[in-house]
Amino acid sequence: MASETPTLISPRPIAPENEPLLGRSGDVTQTSSEKIARNLITGSAGVAQVAIWILAALVWSRVLMQPPILFTAHPLLAISALLLQVQAALILQPTTSPEQKLLGTRIHYIIQLVSIIGFLSAFVVIEVNKGSHAHFTSPHGILGLITVIFIVLQSLVGVVQYFLPVTILGSVDAGKTIYKYHRWSGYALLLLESVVVVAATQTSFNKATIHIPTWPVVIALIIVLAGVGARIKKHKLGL
Repeated sequence: MASETPTLISPRPIAPENEPLLGRSGDVTQTSSEKIARNLITGSAGVAQVAIWILAALVWSRVLMQPPILFTAHPLLAISALLLQVQAALILQPTTSPEQKLLGTRIHYIIQLVSIIGFLSAFVVIEVNKGSHAHFTSPHGILGLITVIFIVLQSLVGVVQYFLPVTILGSVDAGKTIYKYHRWSGYALLLLESVVVVAATQTSFNKATIHIPTWPVVIALIIVLAGVGARIKKHKLGL
């Protein structure tokens, strides 16, 4: 009987050593058959999701362990707003076709609207809570004020470029010319918001009462930024 030649199973291809751990920038693209919800988990989005949800859970749990006071709403609203901002970025990044971009942009704006309300509410809560005490005395407070101003400006530009380009800018094409700047500033804003969160762990109230550790927050935010950053499509930034 002739001996059978054993069938060899080809090994899974190994990525080159110089391949980035989270993939090349902009590798993830939504296909025509994929539901837009998958954009929230495809590619490095899964990594970013794990990190941002762990961070949110850490903040929620530490804050809710304390007796509820007016201040309680501030960190809860702020971290929830940041969580939503990450979702808004992830849902839109892989879109390619006009139909995908249209749907993605609408979802993006809805999520961002809720997120902005969360950030503004968090800001109002802390200002009311401060009462007659000095305001904006800590790095967290100063950076928080700058961030809120940046958030408002970013949202206004987004509304103008997409919903009112003809009325404010004169034409739809004029609105499209500032899309890339809106994206650049959006990623810069996410970085700034991350710095504000880290600065919050250094406030005297956190150190004395809530005890949210700094290094887990730093690590989680680095992973979030890396996960979101790995999906950036350079051509959408004008590069």
